[in-house]
Amino acid sequence: MHKKTAYGLNRSRKCFLDYTDERLWEPGYLKAKCKELCLEEEYKKYQIRLMISYLTVFFPLFIFVVVGCELCPWIFSEQKKLIYYESLTAIIVLVAVAAILSINFFESIVHRHRWIMVFSSILSAYIVVLVDIYQILVFHFKYHWPLNTLYDVFVLCMIYMFLPIPSIRGAALLATSVSLMYIGLFIYFLKYDDEDIAEVVHDLDTICVDIFHYLGFNLMGIFFRIMNDTMVRSSFLDRHQFLKEEIWLRQARQQESMLLDSILPPQIAKPIQQSIKERIMLSETDSDNIVMNARRAENFMAIQIHPDVSILYADVVNYTQLTTTLTVEKLVKVLHDLYGRFDMAASTFKVQRIKFLGDCYYCVAGLGEADPDHARMAVSLGISMIANIQEVRSHRSLDIDMRIGVHSGTLLAGVIGQAKLQYDIWGPDVDIANRLEATGKPGYVHVSGRTLSSLNVAEYTIFPGTEVAQSDPILQKQPMTTYLLTAAPSRNSVRSVDAVHSYAEIDINALGASRKSPILRPTLMSDELRKEFKKMPVGGFNIRSPCCRDHSSEEKVNNDLGMFCVAFKDSSLEWSYLHKPDFILKYSVLLAWGIGCCLIYIQIVNDKFTICVECIMIDMVVFTFLTSLLFISWYKKVCWWRSVENETHKYGRVSCKLFKIWERIQHSFVLRVTIYMSIVASYYLLISTILLNCDKNQYELDVINSKLYHYDIVTDNCFNPWVFTDMISLIMGVSYTFARIPFALKMLITCCATVAYLVIVFFQYAFIFEHSATTTPFMKAELAHCLRVCMMLLTMYAKERQSEFNTKINFKINQDLQGKQKAADITNKSIIILLTNILPSHVVEVYLDSVANHELYYETINGVRHVCHAHPFSNGFGILCRREDKVVGCTYMAACGLDFTLAKSKFGSRTHASYSSEMEQVLYRKESKGTENDHDEVAFIMTTFALDLMRVLSVCNKAYAGRPFDRALSTGEICIGISTGEIMAGVVGASQPHYDIWGNPVNMASRMESTGLPGHIQVTQETANILEQFDILCMYRGMTFVKGRGEIPTYFVGIDDNLKFMPSNLKKKNMSKRFSVLSSLVPAHSGSTSSNEYI
Repeated sequence: MHKKTAYGLNRSRKCFLDYTDERLWEPGYLKAKCKELCLEEEYKKYQIRLMISYLTVFFPLFIFVVVGCELCPWIFSEQKKLIYYESLTAIIVLVAVAAILSINFFESIVHRHRWIMVFSSILSAYIVVLVDIYQILVFHFKYHWPLNTLYDVFVLCMIYMFLPIPSIRGAALLATSVSLMYIGLFIYFLKYDDEDIAEVVHDLDTICVDIFHYLGFNLMGIFFRIMNDTMVRSSFLDRHQFLKEEIWLRQARQQESMLLDSILPPQIAKPIQQSIKERIMLSETDSDNIVMNARRAENFMAIQIHPDVSILYADVVNYTQLTTTLTVEKLVKVLHDLYGRFDMAASTFKVQRIKFLGDCYYCVAGLGEADPDHARMAVSLGISMIANIQEVRSHRSLDIDMRIGVHSGTLLAGVIGQAKLQYDIWGPDVDIANRLEATGKPGYVHVSGRTLSSLNVAEYTIFPGTEVAQSDPILQKQPMTTYLLTAAPSRNSVRSVDAVHSYAEIDINALGASRKSPILRPTLMSDELRKEFKKMPVGGFNIRSPCCRDHSSEEKVNNDLGMFCVAFKDSSLEWSYLHKPDFILKYSVLLAWGIGCCLIYIQIVNDKFTICVECIMIDMVVFTFLTSLLFISWYKKVCWWRSVENETHKYGRVSCKLFKIWERIQHSFVLRVTIYMSIVASYYLLISTILLNCDKNQYELDVINSKLYHYDIVTDNCFNPWVFTDMISLIMGVSYTFARIPFALKMLITCCATVAYLVIVFFQYAFIFEHSATTTPFMKAELAHCLRVCMMLLTMYAKERQSEFNTKINFKINQDLQGKQKAADITNKSIIILLTNILPSHVVEVYLDSVANHELYYETINGVRHVCHAHPFSNGFGILCRREDKVVGCTYMAACGLDFTLAKSKFGSRTHASYSSEMEQVLYRKESKGTENDHDEVAFIMTTFALDLMRVLSVCNKAYAGRPFDRALSTGEICIGISTGEIMAGVVGASQPHYDIWGNPVNMASRMESTGLPGHIQVTQETANILEQFDILCMYRGMTFVKGRGEIPTYFVGIDDNLKFMPSNLKKKNMSKRFSVLSSLVPAHSGSTSSNEYI
């Protein structure tokens, strides 16, 4: 079904002209597009290859035609005397033309000297023409044997369709000169033989018929060259787009794999990657399924047990001082150098970095693949990390050091989260490694006895563990001995990191939301594209040696297409091809009109001595039909020509109707075939009038009398046989010039026409054709006529098969391109998803620009509210309040206000239900107090988000209350801390880019969580003052000791038993039992709120 346009949708009397689709097939536009994309030179190279492929088709055709024309006299003639001379000239022509054109098969020479193609083509054409004319003259003057031209039509087809002449103008000039040479020959015979004025006039009419005959063939040839150039350019541009998409997709998949490996271990990355793409495709087909099939997120969870690994935890000593004293630029450079060193060292020792959060860096040895030396690898990494941080400390004059803990055992590892994928590890042995780091000594690797038992103690200097470790409750739950290790680091594990060295492999231009802009913009051709262009299939016969052939692309295309009619073996693909719109149909109609005019003129001149009313009516009907079709097909383009400068011009009702009619014809396969059949039928209707006006009996009588009484024969009462044959040849040629018509249908029509012609020649009008001129001595004239038509049939078949092959290659490329584009779009979206899992959404594009400019990304953000809390059931809040977050073990960290565009938007169109209700509760109080600071509002958003976490946890506790599991694994409580202020953010890391935030608010939020109470949200005094403006009660807790700050005032956010904010006007009333000291330790969640209220 054709697409709907403004013509069909606009029911008013006027409409606008839409020429967008047709313009893409304009020869001028395609040529300009090639130049715009810097493809003109590559196109010319491809054109040379294409012309050489046409030559490979022409050579066997030429040999078959020449040999066939010479074999027929030998087979069907009794006299062989003069045939020897004819055969000798044929052999000379065959050898000379083949030798001259063969030089074009040397592509390297032709590419350097392109004039060779034109020169060899001109020389070959003139050789055939001159030999043909010479043979006619010799037999005419020496043997008085009038012969007709043998190769005139074939030479014209050869010039336009097969010879390697790049310029259409050059081919037209050569063909015109050949036509003039034959017309000059006819005029010479006219002046030499005829003296009678009446005969001169008659022969002048014959000359005019010949002129229109050659004009028709030249029009057909020029049309073929223009349309062939249009199709080839379109195919070339599509191929260029296909190659760009294919190269981009290949690179994008590499980027995707690399990015995914930076988030997840390779062993579980592939199923996650496939799941991401499935969800993208599902969202494109049915967006509602994303909401309805939320449980599909469980596919991301890939929990695995790893029984024999070593866990390394590392902590930067004096990290707090580092993040609060350095500028953001210097801090990002230091951390990138530091963590980049750690990443490269981890890669050296085959240790999988899990993640780092602030000063905490932890990884696992033996996670991806089983490694019996996992303990040695982990300890070696720890020693290398200490050596690296000491080198950074010395180089940058910083007071920093490293505490490291390593323990060997079993762990659980998996992916959690919905909006953001988080790969993490859990288990008692993970906690032991964490405590070994916390109780360790700077500059040493603190290991357990189990890890030490897997090491070669001779390689290390060993000291007893710290006293703090001996009294640590977690380490001593199952009493163990710990040790401090040190040794010389590995030689290649201590090295610095360039600013963006780690991302050198990322193609920055290929990433991001706007993938197509870098693909389509004009750039210089890369070597890879040039190689791909050389592999483009061009059809024809492969003349290269077997060792030099590239079978892959040729065989693939040949396997898709049939041998004889070049139809797709896949019927659905063939159906799609035929039903595609034909935007060059108007050019075929123009050619059909021109050929129709030539045929009408030839028919009128041929029948001028006979008054035939039916013939006049047929001529008028055919001319009217062709002219009307021409008007409809070209009216739209003429209007477009006139409205180039005024695109807003509206057209009347009649114009809109004509636009719509022609568009329907272009898009309808049935209408196109109907028009094609009607045009061909009108041609044969014209030529049938010539047969009807012929009086065969009178013609036979005139011939007999002329021989008996020796007078010149008068042929006015019947048609000229060679005119009829040339008309048939011209119609057969035009039958092959329509695109988007089944090749089999064209073959069927021309074959039927050939059979009908043979019946006419050998049966119906055999006497007339028998007494016409022949082309070769002693060969029957009717056989010469048949050779002309069969030669035309074979030539047009060879030409059309090659053109159909290239056209269908173009269509197949378009089909593959659509699949590539879809795969590329999915991959592009997958990359964006993966990037947003590594980095915050607002950082992705800016960060990529920074890497493209060889800079580190960092930012200073004012007014960010930061929250830290601890609980195992803390995944899946990624869309709750539009913030960036991280999960480490049971610690969930989130920051609100990093994305300024989100921070400035007061409400989203899809706001969470609980957030909306809280906003309705306090918004009018906020506005009445005149609080317009967006940063202050962010504090309220973050506090509301924290309350939502408590609500979800309450629902989870109720849901799991009746299920049996070890309650010691989780208390079912959550502790939250919030702080506010200016922070620093940036991207650091080597093999795995990592976004992190630093600053006093980050440290204070962590302290608010660690010193807080379960079931409460603890905030600093600054945050409490902001929340008071939103009418949220903040209860003064007292002075709390905070590491690095001493004792500071802290507050609990007022939350009632139903997990709702308490208004500030309740400060002097009775407080909820949640705020007694005892109830704070064991909070009551006995509200009447149902789970559906908050989920």
